[in-house]
Amino acid sequence: MEVSRTIIENYERNANTPSIEVLTKMARTFNVTVDYLIGEGEISSYDKEVMKRIEDIDKLDPETKEHLFFLVDNIIQNFKTKQAFTK
Repeated sequence: MEVSRTIIENYERNANTPSIEVLTKMARTFNVTVDYLIGEGEISSYDKEVMKRIEDIDKLDPETKEHLFFLVDNIIQNFKTKQAFTK
């Protein structure tokens, strides 16, 4: 992302407000959410593979999503149960 130092300094001093397009590009560049950039969220440091899979899941039809969520919920529950018994 090519932005001059002056523009960034103006954003930091609240002298200018970036457009939603600029905010979106900045969020992608820094791997954070737009909410984080505007002070409303936490930093997002999710694994890129996880995020890619979430995007792919979002494209699935509702019935397939429901089946997938059922499987994932069972796997997570099994993992938590194993953790509880190994402590």
